[in-house]
Amino acid sequence: MRPPSTDTPAAIGWSRDDIARRLAQDIPHGSYVNLGIGIPELVARFVPEGRTLIYHTENGLLGMGPSPAVGAGDPELINAGKRQVTMMPGAAFFDQATSFAMIRGGHLDLSVLGALQVSQAGDLANWSTGEADAIPAVGGAMDLVAGVRRVFVLTQHCTKEGEMKLVGECTYPLTGRAVVDRVYTDLAVVDITPDGFRVVELAPGVDFGFVQERTGATLLPPTTRAAAV
Repeated sequence: MRPPSTDTPAAIGWSRDDIARRLAQDIPHGSYVNLGIGIPELVARFVPEGRTLIYHTENGLLGMGPSPAVGAGDPELINAGKRQVTMMPGAAFFDQATSFAMIRGGHLDLSVLGALQVSQAGDLANWSTGEADAIPAVGGAMDLVAGVRRVFVLTQHCTKEGEMKLVGECTYPLTGRAVVDRVYTDLAVVDITPDGFRVVELAPGVDFGFVQERTGATLLPPTTRAAAV
């Protein structure tokens, strides 16, 4: 049974829950996965049937489960975004220094992060300075993109103001250069390749031209090879 959506129905493309569910389909069985703040937190709700995924949060929990129902959680059991979460069987707690030793030591397979911008070269900008409602500092993201084996970005394709997030070059401060492997948005799944952005999959009801108009760099059409994870 599908969990109830947390989104207002959209006219086109995937909801935030849909993007998170789609990304979870691409996480290999047995992976250790860090989930960043924001939309990436939703991925904890989805574990494809027949797989075991171990979710990590950098404030010190391995084996994180999804957020509990309202009023059913423990206010002291939170993720890095200060959202209440649950524990899976066998979960472990540890201090933040140990958590970052896991990250920096290359013990995590995948990091799922949000983004302000992703460049066609795979550069990631997921923090800003000067904006009143922006994340005030980079936090652990620089460690995450440097220490994990792969980086997936989960974000809306454009901002609420219509600004493009997939761009030729980032204009926000960089979190890391050439670190992103794949981007999941409400409109498409897009790989970072040596030739630039390549569409892997389009959301239902979305055509290639519609996505290209909302992307700040040239998009390459899907190929069978690009669809492999």
